[in-house]
Amino acid sequence: MTTDPVERSDSSGDEDSSELSIEASHDVRKQRKLTPEADVHQSDDGSSDEVGSDRDYNDDDHSESEESDQNIEGSDSSEDEDDVYTSEVEGTSDHGDGDNNHGKEDQSESEESHHGVEESDSSEDEVAPRNTVGDVPLRWYEDEEHIGYDISGKKLKKKERQDALNSFLANADDSKNWRKIYDQYNDEEVELTKEQTKLIRRLLKGKAPHADFDPYAPYVDWFAWDGAKHPLSNAPEPKRRFIPSKWESKKVVQYVRAIRNGLIKFDKPKEEPRFYHLWGDDSSSKEKSGGLAYIPAPKPKLPGHEESYNPSLEYIPTQEEINQYQLMFEEDRPKFIPKRFTSLRSVPAYDKSLKESFERCLDLYLCPRVRKKRINIDPESLKPKLPSRKDLKPYPTTCYLEYRGHNGPVMSISTDSSGQWIASGSSDGTVRIWEVETGRCLRVFEIGEEVKHVAWNPSPELPILAVAAGQDVFLLNAGFEEEEQRRVKELLHLETPITVDDSGNSSFVTWGQDDEHEGIKLKHFKSVASVEWHRKGDYFSIVMPADILSYTLSKKVTQRIPFKLHGLPVSTAFHPTRSVFFISTKKNVRVYDLLKLKLIKKLESGAREVSSISVHPGGDNVIVGTREGKLSWFDMDLSSKPYRILKCHPKDVTNVAFHRTYPLFASCSDDCTAYVFHGMVYSDLNQNPLIVPLEILRGHSSTNGRGVMDCKFHPRQPWLFTAGADSMIKLFCN
Repeated sequence: MTTDPVERSDSSGDEDSSELSIEASHDVRKQRKLTPEADVHQSDDGSSDEVGSDRDYNDDDHSESEESDQNIEGSDSSEDEDDVYTSEVEGTSDHGDGDNNHGKEDQSESEESHHGVEESDSSEDEVAPRNTVGDVPLRWYEDEEHIGYDISGKKLKKKERQDALNSFLANADDSKNWRKIYDQYNDEEVELTKEQTKLIRRLLKGKAPHADFDPYAPYVDWFAWDGAKHPLSNAPEPKRRFIPSKWESKKVVQYVRAIRNGLIKFDKPKEEPRFYHLWGDDSSSKEKSGGLAYIPAPKPKLPGHEESYNPSLEYIPTQEEINQYQLMFEEDRPKFIPKRFTSLRSVPAYDKSLKESFERCLDLYLCPRVRKKRINIDPESLKPKLPSRKDLKPYPTTCYLEYRGHNGPVMSISTDSSGQWIASGSSDGTVRIWEVETGRCLRVFEIGEEVKHVAWNPSPELPILAVAAGQDVFLLNAGFEEEEQRRVKELLHLETPITVDDSGNSSFVTWGQDDEHEGIKLKHFKSVASVEWHRKGDYFSIVMPADILSYTLSKKVTQRIPFKLHGLPVSTAFHPTRSVFFISTKKNVRVYDLLKLKLIKKLESGAREVSSISVHPGGDNVIVGTREGKLSWFDMDLSSKPYRILKCHPKDVTNVAFHRTYPLFASCSDDCTAYVFHGMVYSDLNQNPLIVPLEILRGHSSTNGRGVMDCKFHPRQPWLFTAGADSMIKLFCN
């Protein structure tokens, strides 16, 4: 009898190593006792074909069974089944090739039956992997010395890999190398068993993995033909079933054209998120549907250190805090107050556990839950990025000097162009001139009426002080040097009084000489509220109820402004560099061109009433103070609406002021405070002004509900002068 030479070579190569255990041989002998005769069909040429086994492994199985039987014969076994099986093997070993084939078929069948019994789907039979990192990409451990952790938490070190030459020589010497595969997950080589190689070969041939599976099982007809007189349909098959439908082809063409033209659009496949929040809320993982969305109940707060029976001292409230809890509303009061116990056995039962569980149940099924869109934004990111106050120095911070001498509220102050002198007017009817550095009062002018406003001439060559008191405006000689006094006397000398009549031939302004103070007295028919000088020092304007007048000092000329007033005027201001005039009424600020005599811009403050106005030295920005305690910053190149509104004072803002050289501006109010701000205006028009609050200056006391009446900056130093209703003037320095 002949056998396949390829199979013989495989079996001879495996004779050196026995792979069947003694227990498997016992099972084979038991199977042989039960089935002594194998189902072998002899062919005509004397060869035998095995039923239900794979022919490729007959010789291998037979050779391994012979080796295991020989080992069993040499072993000292006391069981009767072993003796019977040994005698059977010795009796059958003297037969020819046909008996050998017969034995091989019996052996293969018995192994298949034995393995069929041992197969199980139970998860207990599976061997747990050494590596317990789970479904984690192994590329995370490429740069590490280990590949994971075992079940006890110890690191699994990587094995040293052989180089290519040594691995090739080892594979050439090992006859079973073709069965070995590398398990990258556990970093070890695994040798496939014969059963696994059988399954792989059957899968490669396109067969079922198990040999006992019948792909050609007999067909079971579901229709009961017994007792039926006629079949379901005796009609012949129609022709339309064999001819392609024209209507379907036209419909397919229409669909194709619609898809190409973009009339039919397909939904893009949803991309699954790569990462997800493991401990997040359940509502985040639910996709929003078109109908009613499922809104899960909010999860209760997990217990922390406060709920411990022996918390740290920092979590235990003091008796004062517990008393404060009793004064709070019940909804604002903390639900749990931590206490400290020596042991867990001394912890009493929680008296509110039943109530809280009941309220939790009520919240779960009675509280209506509504989905609200909430933007998760860090509140700190919404704050503007402001520079540090240390980088914005110098600015006034502390009170350096106090000027005492007035007996009534100081209504107005003004500094000269050199910054050496300061003038103040009070409701006691006096105007005082002080030396800034020493605080000495050098001169006192008795006006006799309540002084509303004082303004120093901005020209350093003309030390003239304009004082508004009642219906009069006094132009006083405030020079201290003889040459200055002589030049001012010549300018303020008036030989004859000048009366200016309006169109109705009624005098509304009278220029007269004031011999008492050696100056000029301008008498009006209405009370004067404020006086403002032009930058050249030869022009000034006054504000009266429902009227504004302008004066030329060198020519002794008076005229009304050629603009119609839209409301009651509050204050005026000249542009620092151009021929532009600002008029603020109670509702808005109007900007006029004095050369073209036309309106340039109207600034809408949006406030109830405007109280004061100040123009930036650059001329393109204006700040407006209101009776509502707000400051409005206007960028005239940007818009007629406020660029920034600062709500800083709780009471009325009495005055605002810009510094001539430093990027500072200030405001004073009846709340007895003065606010100092950093206001940087950039030459680049694309960059907005930078406004930073710097300091709150306090020190004045309230008198009859009035606080700080006026504030002015020093022309050269970052100093601020404030005049209060407490009859004091304070100098704040850096």
